[in-house]
Amino acid sequence: MRPQKQTRRRGPALEKAILEATWAELIEHGYAGLTLENVARRAETSRPVLHRRWPSRTALATAALAQQFARTCIVIPDMGSLREELCQLLRYMSDRAGSKDLQLFFDMQKDLVAERSSFSDIRARIVDGSQFHFIIERAIQRGEIDPAHLTPRIMSLPLDLTRHEMMMTFQPLSDEAIHEIVDEIFLPLVRQKKSFQT
Repeated sequence: MRPQKQTRRRGPALEKAILEATWAELIEHGYAGLTLENVARRAETSRPVLHRRWPSRTALATAALAQQFARTCIVIPDMGSLREELCQLLRYMSDRAGSKDLQLFFDMQKDLVAERSSFSDIRARIVDGSQFHFIIERAIQRGEIDPAHLTPRIMSLPLDLTRHEMMMTFQPLSDEAIHEIVDEIFLPLVRQKKSFQT
């Protein structure tokens, strides 16, 4: 009986295998030990195949990170309160990003500079901010916040502060830190001002 010939992988199937192999290499050897040769060997493909899709190991590592984050999509239900929903989102963000992920960002810094890229570029490719925007839109509809106060910098403030805290400590945020970001920094900037009749 002849052995069954292995079907050649193409398209999404091949890409998935490569990104899973990349993530396995990152877990075992870190970014410093990541090579296209080892990824190709693990994925049972060739380096030229990898290079046609991802021109550098930074691009490959970013794609593998994005795939991992996409598997744990955050969904925040309507809780009737901007504060409660935002606190829950920041808690999920903090708990989802492990110390290995944060270390990976630091290890990629040299290559990011060489490629004239930055952490903000990685964030744009990895992080889906849709849940945050859903939360903000619900709060506007409930009349909790004034959309006129939502400048781009203020909008990015709670997520940026959360990422900064994690990058500085390599630890999940404490409840106290989350409450400080939400209650003492973000909400006072965006809340509707109540009018008082005399």
